[in-house]
This record gives sequence, C-alpha cells and structure tokens, in this order.
Amino acid sequence: MPGSGAAALARALLAGALLLLPPPPVLPQPQWRNVSETEAQFNTTYTDRVDANLLHIYAFNHSVRRNMTEGVRVSVNVLSDHKDLPVLFVVRQKEAVVSFQVPLILRGLRKYAYQEVSRTLCQPQTKAEVETQHFYVDVSTLSLNASYQLRVTRVENFVLQTNERFSFNATASQPQYFKYEFPEEVDSVIVKVTSAMAFPCSVISIQDILCPVYDLDNNVAFIGMYQTMTKKAAITVQKKDFPSHSFYVVVVVKTEDEACGGALHYYPLSKNASPDEPVDQQNRQKTLEVVVSPAITSEAYVSSVLFCLSIFLSFYILTLLIACWESCRQHKRKGLLSAMDSPNLDTGHSRSIPDSFLGRGYDSYGYGSFGNGSSSSTEGVTDSLGSTEVSYSYVGERSLENVACRPRLDSLSSIEEDDYDTLADIDYDKNVIRTKKYLCVADLARKDKRVLRKKYQIYFWNIATIAVFYALPVIQLVITYQTVVNVTGNQDICYYNFLCAHPLGNLSAFNNILSNLGYVLLGLLFLLIILQREINYNRALLRNDAHAVECGIPKHFGLFYAMGTALMMEGLLSACYHVCPNYTNFQFDTSFMYMIAGLCMLKLYQKRHPDINASAYSAYACLALVIFFSVVGVVFGKGNTAFWIVFSVIHILATLLLSTQLYYMGRWKLDSGILRRILHVLYTDCVRQCSGPMYVDRMVLLVMGNIINWSLAAYGLIVRPNDFASYLLAIGICNLLLYFAFYIIMKLRSGERIKLIPLLCIISTSVVWGFALFFFFQGLSTWQKTPAESREHNRDCILLDFFDDHDIWHFLSSIAMFGSFLVLLTLDDDLDCVQRDKIYVF
Repeated sequence: MPGSGAAALARALLAGALLLLPPPPVLPQPQWRNVSETEAQFNTTYTDRVDANLLHIYAFNHSVRRNMTEGVRVSVNVLSDHKDLPVLFVVRQKEAVVSFQVPLILRGLRKYAYQEVSRTLCQPQTKAEVETQHFYVDVSTLSLNASYQLRVTRVENFVLQTNERFSFNATASQPQYFKYEFPEEVDSVIVKVTSAMAFPCSVISIQDILCPVYDLDNNVAFIGMYQTMTKKAAITVQKKDFPSHSFYVVVVVKTEDEACGGALHYYPLSKNASPDEPVDQQNRQKTLEVVVSPAITSEAYVSSVLFCLSIFLSFYILTLLIACWESCRQHKRKGLLSAMDSPNLDTGHSRSIPDSFLGRGYDSYGYGSFGNGSSSSTEGVTDSLGSTEVSYSYVGERSLENVACRPRLDSLSSIEEDDYDTLADIDYDKNVIRTKKYLCVADLARKDKRVLRKKYQIYFWNIATIAVFYALPVIQLVITYQTVVNVTGNQDICYYNFLCAHPLGNLSAFNNILSNLGYVLLGLLFLLIILQREINYNRALLRNDAHAVECGIPKHFGLFYAMGTALMMEGLLSACYHVCPNYTNFQFDTSFMYMIAGLCMLKLYQKRHPDINASAYSAYACLALVIFFSVVGVVFGKGNTAFWIVFSVIHILATLLLSTQLYYMGRWKLDSGILRRILHVLYTDCVRQCSGPMYVDRMVLLVMGNIINWSLAAYGLIVRPNDFASYLLAIGICNLLLYFAFYIIMKLRSGERIKLIPLLCIISTSVVWGFALFFFFQGLSTWQKTPAESREHNRDCILLDFFDDHDIWHFLSSIAMFGSFLVLLTLDDDLDCVQRDKIYVF
C-alpha cells in the first residue's frame, strides 16, 4: 500500500537522524574516595570538615517505646562561608528521609541565607513495647573544604501535656514542633500560642501525625490548619479529625513580616554584591509559649442553645401575659362605656358638627421660611362650620388658641377621600390643603383606606421578595467561604474571635451564629403583635367604632410588617456574615440595617402624613442607592479622594433637601423654578424685611441636624475611614435618632403626651442600647488589620464559656431593636381617642 511505504521511509529517515546526533552528556557521579563512619552519641557536639572527596556518616541509635514519644532534634552550623557550594545534610530514618542544605536558602520578596539550621525528626511509630531504632546523618559537599558542627539532642517536653505551659524559641531556620495526644475523656482542645513580641511574624500549624512534617516557611501551608501570628494565636482541634487521636503543633517563624502587617526590613548589601544575593538576617528569633486546654463539652452546647431559646421565648410569654391583661382591661372598659352615653363620640353614623372655624386666614402658597402672617390667600377657605376648641398650643411660637383645623367630615368636606395619594396629586388644590400654617392629620388622611392598605402592603411584599433574592446568593457564598477554609486549612480567611470560636459540624464559630437567633425570634414576635393589632383594628372598623374611624393616627400596618421582616433578615444575614467574617462579607451584615433605619424614618413620617408618604418603589429605590454606595465604597472608597468628594457632596445635598421637606411639611416642590423661588425668598424674607422663622422649634432642630450631618460629611472627607459600610450605617442611625428626637419634641410641644407603656419602652430600650453598644465597641476582631493583628484583640468567652462580647451585643441589640419597634408602634397611643382634626402634622 502507498501509505505503508511512506511510513516506512519516514521511520528510516528518523533512525538515520538519531544516529547522527551526538550522545547525551554523562553527568558526573560523585565518587567518594573516602567515607568516614562515626558511631555518634546524643548531646555531643561534633566539629569536623568535609570536602568533595569525603563523605561523613554519623550513626545514631535510641530506644523507642510504644507508649512514649521522644523527640530528636538535629542542629548543624556551617562555619565556612561557601554560599555557592553548600553542605548537604541527609538524615536517613526507618520510614523517612530528611535532607537540607546549609546555608539554607528561604525565599520571600528577597533571598535569605541561614548558616545555623535545626530540624526536629519525625518519629515513626512502633508496635513493640521497646524497640531500638537507628538513623544516620550523612554530610557531603562539592566544596574543596567546609567545616561544620553537628549536634543531636533529645527534645524536652516534646509531648505537650494538657493545661501545662511550655516556652521555647524558634527562628526561620530553626522551626519547632511538638506532639499532643488526646486524653480519653477529651473530644476537642484549643491550642493557644502567645508571645510577648509581635515580630518577627510566625505561623502556627496543626498537622496530622505523618512524615514528613512541613515545618519551613515555604511549605508549612501545604497540609493541616494554619494561621499567622504576632502575639496571639488559637486553633480549636477536634479529636474526630485525627484518626490517631494525636497531632503536631508546628511553629514556624517567617522570613518577612508583611503577612502580619509589619514592614519589610532593609538589609544593606555588601560592596559589589548582586541584588539577588541572599541576605543574612542574623538573629531573627522569637520566644513563644504554648498551652493546650480542653474545649467545651457537648453538654455546654446544649445548655447554651437552651439558654438562648429561653431568653427570647420569655418575650413571647411576657407578650402573651400583657395581651391577656389588655384584653381584660378592654372588656371592663367596654362595659363602662356601654353603661354611659358619651357626649363627644356617637357610635352611630352622625356626629356633632362644629358651627364654624375660629378666625385666622391661611398663608398664601409660598416658599419662604419667614413670615409675619400679613399675607393671606384670596382663595382661602372661609367655611363657617361652627366653633371648636383647640387644646394644643406651641410654647414659644404663636398661640394656637384661635387656630382650628378642618374637621374630617365626609358629608361636608369639599374634597373626596380618594383625591390624594402623593404630593403631586394635590398640587391643584394647594390653597385648600397645603397653604395652612398648621396642618392636621385629618387633612392628610383622606384617601380610601382600602387603597392605602394595598399601598403599604407593597412595602411588605417588596421587602420579602428582596430578602429572598438577596439572601440566597449570600448563603451560597458564605458556604463556599467556609468550605474553602475547611479544605485549605487557611484560617486567615475569616476573622473570628479564635479564643471563643466553638465549631459545630462544618461551622467554625457556631456561637456567633447562634447568638443571631434573637433577631429572627423577636422579628417574628413583632410580626405577630402587628397581626393581632391589625385584626383588632379591622374588627373595630367592621363594628363602625367611632374611635377607629375618626380618631387617632390612621392605622396602616404595611410598614410595620416590613420592619419585622427586615429584623428577621438582619438576623439571617448577620449569621451568614459570621460564618466567615471578613472585609468583603461585612456588607451582608449591614444591608438590612440600612433597610431598618430607612423604614423606621418612613414610619415616623407616615404617622403624620398618611396619604402623602413615599411609595414603596421610590423608598426601596432610595435604599438600593444607599446599598449601591455601600458596595462602591467598600470596593473603591479606600483612600480614594474623588469618591469621598462625590459622596460628601451628595450627602450634604440630600441633607438640605430632607431639611426643606421637614420644615415645610411637604409644602414645596423640586422643579425647574426652585432657584428662582429661593432667590425670591432670600430677597423678601432677608433683605426687604427681616423677621424670625415661622416654625422656631422645627428650625432649631433642623439646624442641629444639619450641623451633625455636615460634620459627618467633613469627617468622612478628611479621615476617609476604611470601614465605609459602618460609616454609612452611622449616618443612617444618626439621622434616625435625630428624626425621632424631632418627633418626640414636636409631639410634646403640640400638647400631646407619652403614655406609660411607650415611656417605659423608651427608657428600657435606651438602657439596653447603652449596654449593647458597650459590648459592641469591645472590638474582639477587626478586618481593617491583618488576620494576625486582628487576633491580638481576641478574648476568652465571658458567658457560659460559650458566648463572647460580640455575642452579648447580638443578644442586647436584638432586644433593643425589638423595643425600638415597640416604641414606634405605641408612641401615639395617647391619640387613639383624639379626633384627627385636632392632631397636628409636623
């Protein structure tokens, strides 16, 4: 066949070409002319010389017992300086071979040479009661003449004892490792290594009883669990992970300190030396202390879980008792009311109608912050509907003795209930509604209740949808992080409090996850409370109860449902963050904190502006923008001046817009004519005539708020903190507290009062927040530093030997947030019997 002939020709040509090639060079094999064998002894220093023609063999023997492990350490020191022709040491054992050259070259950003090297030999196991084992140390070199010292010693305290401290020294070329054997009654231990000196940086590794032991800077991360260390390190070890029920504790000093946050040392080069020449680090030594202590037992896990459940389930019991007490109290009250004929509120469809408004006109549609009451609208309302008394007055402002708000009367109102949904809807009738100097809740509670209920229910369904789509990828990501930690053994990935990190299954710090249970349980309890309130309110509406129909702040529960859901999601995402806390995961812990702060502010605003509150879509769009800035700040904000300038400008502009909205109670609009109106206000109110602000209280509080926000913006621009997510959360919390203080002060200035239950909630919640923040600022770890530096802040458990300071923060903050929600829920209960045309908007 033609194909086979071509193949044969090709093979023939290839064979001829191979014959023409020169033979491969023969590598020179060392031919030892002299071999020196020495029966060597332990604890004896052998000073000798070796060259290219001489091989030294030192023979050692020692007795190995089955129930006792004895460490053997080989120390060498090459006295001659031949860096290009090192001395090779080979230790031949029964089941392992260890070889190293001296000078020992270790690589970091530079090369480092070490003349003194010490290595601990891996001890093979024996089945016999007593066995004599031999090992040999071979010394060779290609140098013409090299002198050295050799010494073999037994390692004191090679087997670590439980709760016994042992101090030792280590260098990069003289690592140390020790053995620990689990007692029968111990299932897990915690290995703690400490040092009085932060540097040089070191690595702590836990390895199985296998040969060889990886105890150099360039291979210590190959197997087992490891973490970098400055002053503290702690690793929890479980017996089930080691089939032999024993392990090695390996301590290695790194050649450089950058992994621990230290600086790169400067080593001057000798004259005419190349930049790649190895550097002598001289005496880079670290003194350390190791202790192995038993970890907590399984009974401690059970008792801690029961303790956590009992704390938060007690709130359910307390809530049930209060609900029963309230129910009995309401039944008694209804019995009294049925025996009395109330002169103010008729349970039928008719009500007593005031004869007229007492006389004051309404301000014209203006945007000035100052006024003297001289201007009035020609289209003002002049209805004569009878007289009514107003019991509220502003201390320090113009008296409200002669000011009355429009009664909310379906039959006599010139405006239908479903006319208004947003500010834009009532633009055409601004002279009737928005030109009043003092608005009443009745003026902003005209929309059909069914429409409003659907509007505010969207808050709940939207946040539930957001929670599902946000939480699922987060859970998947943190599981991946935990898997990487377990597979690689690199414990520098996650910033735990290693002195109080109790593993369970694949989780490295179960206690930090369990302590987030309070957010979920108390969030669920808050949802149940809201559900009960909504059921009672709907029953009152079905009975056509005049108190429910015409009195108090209009009841809309959608935002409360959203707040409870956000609290539960905060617990879930905080638990996800604590699966593997680090720089990139922290945004998961704060995302729903932004949501909670925003929803609380919206709820406060909704109380007095039920018809014109922001829609769920615009509200969540704003919160999405906040989270967007959070992500951008985490990724690009570190030291980026341009980002901080842009963010500070946006922060200040948002503060000014919000201040304007609050000062005018929504009676302004942002459009193309805003600059012209601002100039007109400045001319008429500041140049043509100068008078005090119309709303003094509101002006003072808003000025304080602007000072605080401008200060926060300046702080961010000047300091540029690394933890942008916490900085952004601090802005949200500060503004929430300012708005809450504004609401409380304006409520009291309006002649309203705070009932006993909300007052107790405010006081107790404030106290709990104080204690919670104390534990929060303990700072047990921080991902703003290196993992080794973060471990310097680690502390032991303080509660049940299971929970640390940050877990206490979780407990207290979840209780405090639940109490804060109750404050918002009950704050205006004193108005439940007050007609809405006598409740002021602020």
